[in-house]
Amino acid sequence: MSSDGFDTYGNPPQYGQPGPDGEPTGYGQPGPYGQPGPYGQYARGGRGTNSLAIASLCLGIGQVVASILAGIPAIVLGFVALHQIRQTGEDGRGMAIAGIVLGFISIIVAALLIIFVEAIIHGLANNSATF
Repeated sequence: MSSDGFDTYGNPPQYGQPGPDGEPTGYGQPGPYGQPGPYGQYARGGRGTNSLAIASLCLGIGQVVASILAGIPAIVLGFVALHQIRQTGEDGRGMAIAGIVLGFISIIVAALLIIFVEAIIHGLANNSATF
């Protein structure tokens, strides 16, 4: 190396551990961690969401289409999910509660609808008899 820091061919100095012949190898010290995989490292962040809580919420929302047929399973799955969440510490408590609430709403709406229809039928039957 010359006094200006360049080697005899005009290349800048290379840093790192010297090789077997005393010349720098051009590679620095390896880092404390290995190379990441081709897709990077994936770590599962925290707890997972309870599957039954997700199903309860989906059925609770689906009760708009299927009425009581989806409302009752939403309630059952919601309560089972709450029990599992309490035991395992998983996420999804809010989803389970929302599924339960929506399920109860569907049952109440279905009951009110049945009462309303019965009242209309009963009213029409009484009115038609007077004519």
